[in-house]
Amino acid sequence: MTKITLKSFLPFFILVVVAIGAIFVPSTASVFDESKYNQADTTWLLISTALVFLMTPALGFFYGGMVNRKNVLSTMMKSVVAAGVVGVLWIVVGYSLCFGDSIHGFIGNPATHFFYKGVVSGAPWSLAPTIPKPLFAMFQLMFAIITPGLVVGAIAERMRFSAYVLFTVLFSLLVYAPLAHWSWHPDGFLAKMGALDFAGGTVVHISAGCAALAGALVLKRRRVHIDGIENRPANIPYVLVGTGLLWFGWFGFNAGSAFGANALAVSAFSTTNTAAAAAGLSWMFFDVLRGKKPSVVGFCVGAVVGLVAITPAAGYVAVPQSIFIGVVAAIISNMAVHFKATKTVLDDTLDVFPCHGIGGMVGMLMTGIFATVTVNKAGGNNGLAYGNPGFFLIQLKAMAIAVGYSFAVSFLIFKFVNFIVPIRVSREEEEEGLDASQHDEKYTQGTLLVATPEGLQEKEII
Repeated sequence: MTKITLKSFLPFFILVVVAIGAIFVPSTASVFDESKYNQADTTWLLISTALVFLMTPALGFFYGGMVNRKNVLSTMMKSVVAAGVVGVLWIVVGYSLCFGDSIHGFIGNPATHFFYKGVVSGAPWSLAPTIPKPLFAMFQLMFAIITPGLVVGAIAERMRFSAYVLFTVLFSLLVYAPLAHWSWHPDGFLAKMGALDFAGGTVVHISAGCAALAGALVLKRRRVHIDGIENRPANIPYVLVGTGLLWFGWFGFNAGSAFGANALAVSAFSTTNTAAAAAGLSWMFFDVLRGKKPSVVGFCVGAVVGLVAITPAAGYVAVPQSIFIGVVAAIISNMAVHFKATKTVLDDTLDVFPCHGIGGMVGMLMTGIFATVTVNKAGGNNGLAYGNPGFFLIQLKAMAIAVGYSFAVSFLIFKFVNFIVPIRVSREEEEEGLDASQHDEKYTQGTLLVATPEGLQEKEII
C-alpha cells in the first residue's frame, strides 16, 4: 500500500471540510413564481445546459483519440475531472466570483453567493430574466468546467495528475472567473467598454489557449518530441466521435447563450453549424492544396476550429458571413499549426494554442468586423464592415487584454504549482505512460480468446 503523505491527504481533507461546511448553510426553498418565467425558455436552457455538459466527455474522446496509446486514459481523465473539481468549486465561490456584486468591474464579491447563497431563491439574472437564476448558474457552470479541460491537449503525456488538479482550481479562480466577470457581468470592465463575446471566445477559448501555451513552455518538451518520434493517434474513431459530440453540444453552447427559445437562438444555432461545416472543409482542402491527403483528423480539427471562431460572434453575425469566418479561421489555424511544427520547438501536444487560442482571437476580431444590429439589435453593435471601425478597435483592445492577462497569470500558476507539486512526471513514468504511472490503468480494446499449448487464454487487444 502506498504511504499516506500530507500532499495525498490534503485534497481529501479540503473536500471533507467543504462538505462539513455545507451542512451549516441554511436551506432555501426552490420556489419560483411561474408568472416570472417563460416555460419554453426554461426548457431550452435546461437542454442547452445538458448539451454543454456533454462537451466535456466529448472533449475527452477528442483528445484521448489523438494521444499515444499509453496516455489515452490519463488524457481523458484530465479532460473530465474538472466536472468534479469545478462543479464543487462553483457552488462554494466560483459563481460568486463570476456573477456576484462587482468589485470595481474586476471580480465578483465572493461573499455575494458564498455556498450558493441567494441563488436558489434569488431574482433572475438581469440579462436572463425569463429563466430561474439557478438554471442560469448551472448553464454558466458548464462553461467553467470545460475551459480548464481544453488546456489538457497542450500538456498531455507529461503532466502529473495531482498538479493538474491544483492547476484547475487556481486557473478557475484566477483566470476564468475574472475574465467571465469582465465580459459577461453588466458591470465588468470589458462589458462596459463595449466588447462583445456572445458565448466564450475570450472567456473560454482565448483563456484556455493562452494557458495551454504557458503550460507547454513551463513543462517543456516530451522525450518523443525531442527525439523526433511521430506521435500516432491511438484511436481515430474516438476523434470522430468526440468531434460529433462537440459539434452537437456546441449548439447548446452558442444557441443557449441567447438565454431563450427565440429568434436570436435560431440565428446562433445556424451560424454555429455553418461555420463548423465551412471550417472543416477549409482545413481539409487546404491540406490537399499543400500536398496532403484528406484526413479524418484534419476535417475534425478544422470543424472544431470553426466552432471556436464562431463562438464569440454567433449571436452578432449573419449566417452568410459565418462561412467566411469558418474558412478564414481554419486557414489561419492550419498555418499556425504548420509554423509551430516546422519553425519552433514548442511542444503543444495537440495544438491547443494554434486552434483554440488563435481561433478565439480570430473570432473576436471577426466579431469586430461582421457584427450587425440587423441580427442583434438589443445587445449587438455594427462592426467594421458596417461602417463602425471604433467597435473593431474595442474588440482588438479586449482581445489584447485577455491574451496578456490569461498568458501571464497562467504562466505564474504553472510555476507556482511546480513549486508545490512536481508538475512533470519523471522520465521513467513518461516512458511507461501516464495511464499506468498516474492511474494504474491500461487502455485496451477488449480481450480475445487465443488457443495456446496450455489451452484457451485471454489476450488483450491493444
